[in-house]
Amino acid sequence: MSLIVRPVQPDDVPELAELLNAVISRGGTTALEETFTHERLAETYLDGPKVLACLVAVDTETGRLEGFETLLCDPTLPDDIGDIGTFTRVDGIQRGVGSALFAAMVERAKALGLSAINATIRADNVGGLTFYGKQGFADHSVTAAVPLKDGTPVDRVHKRFVLAMVEA
Repeated sequence: MSLIVRPVQPDDVPELAELLNAVISRGGTTALEETFTHERLAETYLDGPKVLACLVAVDTETGRLEGFETLLCDPTLPDDIGDIGTFTRVDGIQRGVGSALFAAMVERAKALGLSAINATIRADNVGGLTFYGKQGFADHSVTAAVPLKDGTPVDRVHKRFVLAMVEA
């Protein structure tokens, strides 16, 4: 599979909603528990007022969107730290989609003048913790026992990726 990474476009919304809703329905790899309408997805992760950047990975052979990564402004974080979320197809694990998205997002975050990127991962999401660790994120803090919709407490691990400042 060959990938290109590009900014999200309005026509991507239906396919990205299907992708994200499949991840949510599968469970265990995201703190998200409610599926998204097209409108709510666009507002929350693709082009709403809190979205700093959103990129998609496209399979150049099929044209299928394989994943997306969003960088958000989170009021609980300092202004120079973006909050990242990475979502890839449930049938496409470990094909380099997340790594390709993150490499491009690092450049976008630097261009935005950010000093770091935050990722918050469920403590029981071994794949997510491993992915962000491989990208160079370091543990920052833990929010203990955040309840899921059914009341099950699950810790949230906050990881940080410090962006190297480019010398002028």
